[in-house]
Amino acid sequence: MTDERRREVGDSDAPVEDEIEESFDAVVDEGAERLQRTLRVVLATGFAGGLEIGLGVMGYLAVLHETDSHLLAGLAFSIGLVALYLAHSELFTENFLMPIVALVAREGTVAQLVRLWLGTLVSNLAGGWVVMWLVVQAFPQWHTVLEESARHYVDAPFGLQTAVLAVLGGSTITLVTRMQQGTDSDPAKLVAAVAGGFLLAGLQLFHSILDSLLVFGAIQAGASITYGQWAAWFGYVLLFNVLGGVVLVTSLRIIRSADLLRGRRRDAPDAPDRGTGEQEQHDCD
Repeated sequence: MTDERRREVGDSDAPVEDEIEESFDAVVDEGAERLQRTLRVVLATGFAGGLEIGLGVMGYLAVLHETDSHLLAGLAFSIGLVALYLAHSELFTENFLMPIVALVAREGTVAQLVRLWLGTLVSNLAGGWVVMWLVVQAFPQWHTVLEESARHYVDAPFGLQTAVLAVLGGSTITLVTRMQQGTDSDPAKLVAAVAGGFLLAGLQLFHSILDSLLVFGAIQAGASITYGQWAAWFGYVLLFNVLGGVVLVTSLRIIRSADLLRGRRRDAPDAPDRGTGEQEQHDCD
C-alpha cells in the first residue's frame, strides 16, 4: 500500500477502520474506569441515576396525563436520559457494553463487574423510590394514570411477547450507550438519548429500572399492587434486559473488535484489579 493510499483510508495498518478503533479504545477505557470504581462511588452514581431517571418519569406522566399519548410521553421521558448523560450518572442497563468489553480485554475482573452491577442496580432502585415518593406527593392528579401505567407492566402475563419486549428494552438502552461512545459530538449524543427515550417509553418496552419507578409510584399512591407482584415481574424483566443488552449488542461488538481485543489483552496488566486499591487510597487522600 502506498503512503498516499494509506492516507486515504486512514492512519491504522490494522484490518479495521480508524473510527472503529478509536471507538473501541473509548469503550474499553470507560469500561475499565467503571470497573475500578470504589463501592462508595458506585452507590452514589447509581443513586443519582435513579433520581435523574425519575425526572424523565415525571415528564412522562405529565405529558401522558394531558395528552393520553404514549409516543409524546416517550419524548418527554427522554429528559431523564439527557439528564443521565449530562450529569454523568448511570443506569444498571447502561453497564452491559463498556464494562463487559473491558472485562474481556482483561482491564477488570468478574468480581468488579458483579460489584458494579449489584451496586448500580440497588442504588438505582433506591434513588428511583425516593424521587417517585416526591412525585406522588406533589402531583396527586397523576395517581390514576400512574396506576394504569404500572398495571400495564405488572399485570402482563409472562409469555413470548413480554420476554421480547424486555429483550428489546435491554438492547435499546445498550445501543444508546454504544451510539454515544461512537461519536465525539455532544449534540449527536443528546440525539441518541432522545431517540432511546422515545423508543423505550413511547413504545412501552419492558425496562427493569424505568418501569419499576412507575410501579413504586403506583404503590405509594395507594394502588392495589404489592411489592411481591413487582418482584415477580422484575425478576424476569431483569433477566431478559441483560440478554438483550449482552447478546444483541455487546456480543456483536466483541466479535467485530476481536482483533483489537487480542491486542488489548496482550498489553493488559497481570493484575487488572490493581487500580482499585490505588483509587481507594486516592479517595482517602
